[in-house]
Amino acid sequence: MLEDLSHHILDIAENGVNAGASAITIELEDDEYIRLTVKDNGRGMDESTARSVVDPFYTTRTERRVGLGLPFLKQLAELCGGKFLLRSSPGKGTDVSATFRKDSVDTPPLGDIPSTLLTLLVGNPQIAWRYIHRVGNREFVLDSEELAEALGGGNPFADAALAVGIKEFIATNIEELSV
Repeated sequence: MLEDLSHHILDIAENGVNAGASAITIELEDDEYIRLTVKDNGRGMDESTARSVVDPFYTTRTERRVGLGLPFLKQLAELCGGKFLLRSSPGKGTDVSATFRKDSVDTPPLGDIPSTLLTLLVGNPQIAWRYIHRVGNREFVLDSEELAEALGGGNPFADAALAVGIKEFIATNIEELSV
């Protein structure tokens, strides 16, 4: 079940990976509203498919007959007094955005963002990941290509000890935004 925003991030980002994206940007803005945006440069969708993906009984997957991630996110955003927007173009990628009123009792917690990001980095090192987390006028930006270069190139996410350090780096920087 998608119990917090980190699970929704993982679900949407994996959609981008499955759509052949080479670059995925995740933005999380935490102010009066919480705004989650995931953009990818994957194969995108035509207008008809983009309308259909918010139907829980529509899926392109063959292993199960329902696709609940985007419909749940849309319903949750609207339940929390926010909005859901999906823009997509064939050959250009997809942009999913959801906003949630922070004062709504139904707004989900952020969840374990550092573990989610590490899962995406380790599981998909071929993707250029960019994560931007804003709280008020402060922001933390994680760019997987810049991070790999700063750590000597190659795939630093394959080293378990280094991966733990990256997760701690992400967690510390996110925590410092709220101080």
